[in-house]
Amino acid sequence: MNTASRLLILTAGLLGCWQLVVLTTGVPPYILPGPLPVSRAMATHYPILLHHLHTTLIEIVVGLVLGTLLGTSCALVMIVAPALKRWLLPVLVISQAVPVFALAPLLVLWFGYGMASKIAMAVLIIFFPVAASFYQGMRRTNPDLLALASIMQARPGNTLRWIVIPSALPSFASGLRVAAAVAPIGAVVGEWVGSSAGLGFYMLHANARMQVDLMFAALSLLAVVSLALYFTVDFLLDKGIYWQPAKGEF
Repeated sequence: MNTASRLLILTAGLLGCWQLVVLTTGVPPYILPGPLPVSRAMATHYPILLHHLHTTLIEIVVGLVLGTLLGTSCALVMIVAPALKRWLLPVLVISQAVPVFALAPLLVLWFGYGMASKIAMAVLIIFFPVAASFYQGMRRTNPDLLALASIMQARPGNTLRWIVIPSALPSFASGLRVAAAVAPIGAVVGEWVGSSAGLGFYMLHANARMQVDLMFAALSLLAVVSLALYFTVDFLLDKGIYWQPAKGEF
């Protein structure tokens, strides 16, 4: 069974469970609307939902690109210059030790209410899994290959380019998949703290007006975007890093 079929079956199952909970509990629509009212709200308000989705999507994609570049650069610096590792490792840990929710007001204060603060939030979340996975992958390069390169008197730059980095790319791919899955968190948290557009902003706006069906519509769009982003990154990594272990091998 392929991925699309599994997703369709899973979606149908979740929608069925959702509708069953609504019917059996009798919960009022202003607390938990069923899938049909949410679908109607999405169809009625799709122009404004697409407008806010466009903003959130830009924040997520730009944050993913910048966070990946920053994470890979940090990992390369730690491998090329081991003396700097002692200074950069605490930065990696601190980037995850401080909750992003606590940093969101500061980022909005520094970068304003536009996209920059939301992109910065996404970068902070993406940075660690990319940097940590790439760095650990390079550290675990096959020592036999490194010994062979040393015997052949390969230059350090060539060893890094042709042996260390290719060996680390499967680990990097795992980190990037995690980053793609969590990237929407940074954008939406930033929009909750302060923004004038985006799905997070729209959810707050709908919550203030007790429009729960619109909140679920925005959440559904965000879930679709997250799935699409993850499977797109997964597909590109599978095609680009073809020497990584095949799925289901472990």
